[in-house]
Amino acid sequence: MVSQIVFISTIVVLVVLLLVAVLVTASVVKKKAIEDYVASEETKLGNAETRARKIIDDAIKTAETKKREALLEAKEEALKNKNEIERESKERRAEIARYEKRVLSKEETLDKKTEAIEKKEAKLVNKENEYQKKLKELEELKAGHIKELEKISELSREEAREYLLKSVEDDVKHETAILIKEANRRVKDEADKRAKEYVVDAIQRCAADHFAESTISVVQLPNDDMKGRIIGREGRNIRTLETLTGVSLIIDDTPEAVVLSSFDGVRREVARLALEKLIVDGRIHPARIEETVEKAKVEVESMIREEGESAVLEVGVQGLNPELIRLLGRMKFRTSYGQNALKHSLEVAHLAGLIAGEVGCDVRTAKRAGLLHDIGKSIDQEMEGTHVQIGADLCRKYKESEIIVNAVEAHHGDVEPRSLIACIVQAADTISAARPGARRETLETYTNRLKQLEDISNSFKGVEKSFAIQAGRELRVMVVPEKVSDDDMVIIARDVAKRIEEELKYPGQIKVNVVRESRVADYAR
Repeated sequence: MVSQIVFISTIVVLVVLLLVAVLVTASVVKKKAIEDYVASEETKLGNAETRARKIIDDAIKTAETKKREALLEAKEEALKNKNEIERESKERRAEIARYEKRVLSKEETLDKKTEAIEKKEAKLVNKENEYQKKLKELEELKAGHIKELEKISELSREEAREYLLKSVEDDVKHETAILIKEANRRVKDEADKRAKEYVVDAIQRCAADHFAESTISVVQLPNDDMKGRIIGREGRNIRTLETLTGVSLIIDDTPEAVVLSSFDGVRREVARLALEKLIVDGRIHPARIEETVEKAKVEVESMIREEGESAVLEVGVQGLNPELIRLLGRMKFRTSYGQNALKHSLEVAHLAGLIAGEVGCDVRTAKRAGLLHDIGKSIDQEMEGTHVQIGADLCRKYKESEIIVNAVEAHHGDVEPRSLIACIVQAADTISAARPGARRETLETYTNRLKQLEDISNSFKGVEKSFAIQAGRELRVMVVPEKVSDDDMVIIARDVAKRIEEELKYPGQIKVNVVRESRVADYAR
């Protein structure tokens, strides 16, 4: 046991000694390695310093070489610039010398010209002095001649001037009057010629329909037995129909036909439609007649609006008030001297547009005025006053322009036209009414009516003469001023108008103008 302990202790000691030896050996080896590394680094450092000194020396040598080269190049460039500057300086000096030479030459030329001008001025001064001297002599001669003329003519200078001016003025006035008269004649001839060309061209280009219409409508019957059913028991059916429509039914021996008579075209159309519906339906009694008449009125009203819109569309007028469009449609059922009022208005609108285009006016405004010029005829049977005044009031009411209103007022000459449009509408209205066949009134009837108007007025005491003008729409009565006073004129105008109302039948109204003209005459002996 002890031997084992000793053995183990010995082994432990040996191990410890071995470890110590290893540690010592390692320390020695490490120290030597460090010393070798330090020596190696020192050797490397010495070599690096040597190389660095060598590089620096080489760099210094290279820099000195570059410096010398740069100095050489700079000297060469400076020499080159110096030579260039010297060359340019020589050229500039030469050019300046040439300029100086030219300036000296011009100065010499100017000196010569100045000397010549001075000589000319001296000559001119001498001539002017001579001129003034001769002018003075002429003035003296003129004054002497004037005195001599005054002595011979026995007129002073001022009197002679006035006489001469007066004679020249009279001659100029005479020549001016001749020129003005000739110019007016040429202008009038040319204006008449151009106006005729415009009117003829407008008539040829406007192919509007024109025909005479009557105040009756004929309704065809399927058989003559229908006449009895229309009359009804004790005439109650025909009385009901006439009462509701305001139209006279004429049932005579005409086979299979009933005649409707009325001056109101709208009523006549309502009666015609209602009667045709009743004939087709077959049930004819007062209650059915009343119902059918109401339906016919609605249809006619719709037809009126359609006709008005169609007329506006045909003419190309825009922005018209709907009520004016409706009134235009009513004119389809209105006649004047047998001429359909709506067709007449359409024709006047087209003619006015054509004439306005020729003379350079606004075509749209001319067409609008032509279409509305007789708008008063649509309701003149329901209101007091002429269709001209009614139409103007309608146009003002529905915000039409003053040009349109004046054209409506002036188309029969009741007021003075204030625009060329109004004159164009007057001409177009006259053309439309004067077309052959446009109006049914014969020349004999027309002249008789004018003669009757003049005979009525001439029958009054104090009337010198009278004239029916504007197609019988106005009667102008001239009275003797010594026999008729201003107060008497009022009574004569009233009495003439009353006689016309009692004795004549005429459409619209007639204006009676009584004129009393005072004249004073004297004679120079």
